[in-house]
Amino acid sequence: MNQYHGITGVVLAGGKASRMGGKDKGLQELNGIPLWVHVAKALAVQTDSLAISANRSLPVYRESGYPVIQDSLNDYPGPLAGMLAVLQQTDSEWYLFCPCDTPFIPACLSERFVQQKGDAVAVWAHDGDRDHPAVVLLNRVILPDLENYLAAGERRVMLFLRQIGGHPVDFSDVKSAFINVNTEEELQHMQEKP
Repeated sequence: MNQYHGITGVVLAGGKASRMGGKDKGLQELNGIPLWVHVAKALAVQTDSLAISANRSLPVYRESGYPVIQDSLNDYPGPLAGMLAVLQQTDSEWYLFCPCDTPFIPACLSERFVQQKGDAVAVWAHDGDRDHPAVVLLNRVILPDLENYLAAGERRVMLFLRQIGGHPVDFSDVKSAFINVNTEEELQHMQEKP
């Protein structure tokens, strides 16, 4: 049994990527590797198993061999919808979610979350300046709360995490690990120059 037993890592790749010109953000390449693969590799060594939350390019994601889970709600209602579908369709005690556009997530992510969660059913990353609520460790017991929250028309991740008694975990020592890629220009800026 590894130290991450009972944690499923999930790459959130189900968004519309409107700021990326509608292209599937997870498939955009950073240094020759799709963004989602950077995240999957980082999560794979910090979790027990891995899944991908995606709504487009499904055959491409399925080629990875990982389970690919589509939103159960229509019209891309945001990260919480991806989280909901994963909790509904897989069986794990804990889930470590990470957006596909955060290719530099730290190697200490899962370990620090586990060490600092206490009795909380949710903890998310804080880089010293801002919260990253989609980089989050969630316990499956929150499933009914999440179903009700989304059924009520709510979409705000931060509000939900606070409502269920979650708290942030400080990652200010690895602040740059949470840089995310929103536009093609940002992606080009991050490419390593030969």
